[in-house]
Amino acid sequence: VEKIHRDDPMDGFLYPAKKIPPVAKSDTEQEKASQNVTSSKADPLLKPNMETTPASLSSDFKAKIVSILLKYSNGLWAHALPKVYQDAYQVKFPEDILNNLELLSDVCTVDYVSEVPRKAILYAKPQRGIDENLNVTEKVKRHDGMKATAEQQYEESKDQYLENITVPSLIIPSEGSVSIMVLELKNTNEVLIRQVYYSSAQEQMEDEMKTYYNQNSTVSPAQSLSVGQLVAVHAEEDAWLRARIISLEDNRVYYVDHGFTEFVESNNVCRLQKQFRSLPFQAAKCKLAGLEAFCDDPVLVKAVESQTCFKIFAVEILEKSDTPLLVLYDTSGEDDININATCLKALYDKSLELHLQVDALYTNVRVTSVSSDGSLYCQVPSKGLSRLSEILQKLEDYFLYKQTSEFNVLLPFCGKICLFPSKGKWARVEIKIIHTRRALDVQFMDSGTVATVKVSELKEIPPQFLREVIAIPPQALKCCLADLPPNTGMWTPDAVLWLRDAVINCPEFSMKVIKQDASKGIAHIYLFAPENFPDVDRSINRQIKNADLWKHQKDVFLSVSPSGTSSTKAIDDAASALQFSSGKLEKSFPDSGREPGSAVSTVDMPPPLPLPKPGDLMDIYVSVACHPGHFIVQPWNELNNLYALMEEMILYYSRAEEKPVNIEKNKLYAAKIGDEWYRVIIKGILRNGFLSVYELDYGKHEFVSIRKVQPLLDTFRRLPFQAITAQLAGVKNQQWSEEASIVFRNLVEKKPFVAQIQAVNDSTNSWDRKIVTFLVDTSLPHVDTWIHDFVSQSLVEFSKGD
Repeated sequence: VEKIHRDDPMDGFLYPAKKIPPVAKSDTEQEKASQNVTSSKADPLLKPNMETTPASLSSDFKAKIVSILLKYSNGLWAHALPKVYQDAYQVKFPEDILNNLELLSDVCTVDYVSEVPRKAILYAKPQRGIDENLNVTEKVKRHDGMKATAEQQYEESKDQYLENITVPSLIIPSEGSVSIMVLELKNTNEVLIRQVYYSSAQEQMEDEMKTYYNQNSTVSPAQSLSVGQLVAVHAEEDAWLRARIISLEDNRVYYVDHGFTEFVESNNVCRLQKQFRSLPFQAAKCKLAGLEAFCDDPVLVKAVESQTCFKIFAVEILEKSDTPLLVLYDTSGEDDININATCLKALYDKSLELHLQVDALYTNVRVTSVSSDGSLYCQVPSKGLSRLSEILQKLEDYFLYKQTSEFNVLLPFCGKICLFPSKGKWARVEIKIIHTRRALDVQFMDSGTVATVKVSELKEIPPQFLREVIAIPPQALKCCLADLPPNTGMWTPDAVLWLRDAVINCPEFSMKVIKQDASKGIAHIYLFAPENFPDVDRSINRQIKNADLWKHQKDVFLSVSPSGTSSTKAIDDAASALQFSSGKLEKSFPDSGREPGSAVSTVDMPPPLPLPKPGDLMDIYVSVACHPGHFIVQPWNELNNLYALMEEMILYYSRAEEKPVNIEKNKLYAAKIGDEWYRVIIKGILRNGFLSVYELDYGKHEFVSIRKVQPLLDTFRRLPFQAITAQLAGVKNQQWSEEASIVFRNLVEKKPFVAQIQAVNDSTNSWDRKIVTFLVDTSLPHVDTWIHDFVSQSLVEFSKGD
């Protein structure tokens, strides 16, 4: 029943109830599915007369499921839900639900990609059952045919009531890149935004409005207008736009799709026809993450307004709701700027800020961190540092009587400020990079150190301390040593290690500020041990300048013989030279610092991945696709284990100190590529300090700096390498054109399939093994798509074009 008039319960449209699809398929359909290309190990479907219903699941359980799915905007595989649920809530997930996912149908959308119930993708349902991307109006259009007759009967007699019909709210799409413009804000929980680019539905609607109002002779200016009424306004040229009347005295309207107001002539205002009311207004409200507790603070609101209004930003959507929770990024410069985090700085207590003065001398300075580029973070005694110690002690006392699990961070995002236990005390950290749902990078606000930590280790700041904690500016001041040789260039590992040894373990220093680089936020300083102050010749600057630490090692020893295999001498030279075996480095990695069981073996290989036999079926995921003659597949059932391994590698290697590494060709290592750590094999040693590596789990070839390679621990060698080289069966092997390769790549890359194995080419090395296989897309409900058929048809089309 759709009510038409609020005051009269008898006025309404009636529609047929939606048909409810059966929970399970018939035996005949199941038999057909088993004959089709699906996994032979599928669990049997539950019978439709089972007693459990969606209503029988507790609301608390459903709320937890929704909370999980909201974090996976691209969906979550059903089989992965139990582990994610257990990790999040430390409670075992009821496995029987996976056999009947319809039990979750009222809180999530279930997208079956095959006949196997567990092989489905779960998506969080938007609130009130509204489609998550309301730029299309399918829900409204579905009913058009059913209510056409009733609408005609009401068109004239109930016309005045239709003015009050509510237009559905806009929800920002969760897929793809979204750019928005900020229009205005009352507070940071009510920020009016507009999508920069028209949705196709809006463009179509405005074209239809232009046609209707310009060509319909019966259209006349609206009579008896009222404030708040929706109208159509004749704007510039022949365009017609939707608007809401906000003032009758000066004929001022607000364009609901464009977010601005304008004074208009009354003869340019017409009644908005009902067919133009179904599309959501394109200007929508959102709230900014991390600023909710201070949303009405006038200083913060002013800062956000000055930073954002009428500017375009990229958007990270944290929560999808009627008022989505967003992080805004300014991507106009070389570096992306987190606007939420930038605006939060407006709440700093100005009286606690420390501004270093040029030529000033500072004592009792503590160096807290040394970066690989030679920059330093220093703490200088100040009012802010004293205030920080007081508030951290208050937090320490508070948590003595509280379960810290109550303050677990449930929604981490870049720029969020949290608490982290470090060396027996609480420290302020800002989230910088989110690697996975378990691991992320943080920067300690008061020491400058960057570390990878587990999400579970972070704690929310208790509300009663939040403003005090946020008000204290970061107490780590970024500095660099002044007057180093101008041709120093990139710091060598020896120079960085020398500086760390010289300053980190010394309790205090004195420093003199030479100049301030405001654009980079860095101070150029002279640093002195207390006993050497103020003798410049005995400063840390002069000591490191005079030390023989700046000669970069030659890369000649990294040669590879013309045949493509390194000579014995080249390997021996590389092994010895790449140890960086200066005494300083060896000293910084004592054996006592190694974790138990961390001894690295360069011989032990993981067990080989079991390959199916010809004729067998296998659920796979295509990670890389070059062309039909070469692509990489991963076992679909092992993806969770691989993701868990990747998380553990990030956590271990990001925290561990660098170890001296013997680099040898065709040996296994861990390599940092981007922000992740991968299991790799060295394929080539280059002359410029880089290595050519092959990712053993993803099948990609990459170049990586020698400095980003570490020994692969035995604990990371247990899972078989996941990348399997494959060739498409059913098509003739040939030199594939660029067009055919692009079509194939778009068709299969980053997608799941069922593989029917035709042949297996085995090898002693797992990365040299290869399968020849058919690929079958089983995502459609009643038909299986054989990829080789599609490729063959495409080749015919390309040949016709040639």
